[in-house]
This record gives sequence, structure tokens and C-alpha cells, in this order.
Amino acid sequence: MKDINIVLHEPEIPQNTGNIARTCAATGAALHLIRPMGFTPDDRKLKRAGLDYWHLLDITYYDGLDDFFAKNPSVPFWCFTTKAPRCYTEVAYEDPVFLFFGKETKGLPEDFLKAHLDRCVRIPMRENLRSLNLSNAAAIGVYEVLRQRGFRGEQPESRYFTESF
Repeated sequence: MKDINIVLHEPEIPQNTGNIARTCAATGAALHLIRPMGFTPDDRKLKRAGLDYWHLLDITYYDGLDDFFAKNPSVPFWCFTTKAPRCYTEVAYEDPVFLFFGKETKGLPEDFLKAHLDRCVRIPMRENLRSLNLSNAAAIGVYEVLRQRGFRGEQPESRYFTESF
């Protein structure tokens, strides 16, 4: 099990999932995809958005939330939703941790959110806006976990300037 895990519940847009896969490759996070999905794993748009990083991914597919929790019992998780009572920066993320994101058009299921309200966080944004792009929200969540952990294992500084000048 990876230290950071991104869980996408019924993702619909292949480009978003491809971008999130790219974020997973860049950060070492695992990607968990819960069916049904709005595309197939061999979708051309999905592959293009993920670039040539697919071989770097730890990716698992599930047939619904029940299947996910049957295969991952008692894992610490946080649900990212616009309906959460607290900000994503107000919690300490466990190690390992699973960050849940819902489908682009509806988010996570209401009954799931209500059952886990104490595990819900939101990303602040201006009023009267529906939500951020899914891949942006996932990146914000992953990088907050990394920030809290001191970016351990990540490249601490750019080599470009130190080696170029």
C-alpha cells in the first residue's frame, strides 16, 4: 500500500483521469478507479493526458464502493467535496491516506458523504461557483499531504539553476 492514494469514484472525463494519473506518477501516489467510468482504460484521450508515465503508476480498478472497501478495509480516508464543513488544510492526513474524489458532474454520493461527514474536507473558492476541475482538486489534495510530510522523498530543489549557472 502506498503512503498516498487517490481514489476516483466513477470518473467521467478521460483527460481528467489522465492528468491525475500524471500527478500520481510525479508524486508516487497510487491511483484507485471505481467503476463505472465514462471511458475505458485504453481510451486515447486518457493515455494522451497521462503522457508516457503509465508505466510508473500503481493503478487498481474496483466495481463500486463496496468492492473498494472490501479490498481496503479500515483504511484512513478523506472525502473532498464542496459540501464539507472544514477546509482541507485543517486536518492532519494519516500515513497511509486515501483521498476520495467524486465524478465530475455529481461529486461523491450524498449518502456516502453523510455517513462520513467527519471525514469530509473542502477546497475554498469564491461563492456561487460549482467546483474546481477534478484534476486540479486532486493535485491540491496530494500536495497538501506532501507539504504536511515535509515533501519527504520529493526533489527538494530544482537542479536546473544549480547545474546551469
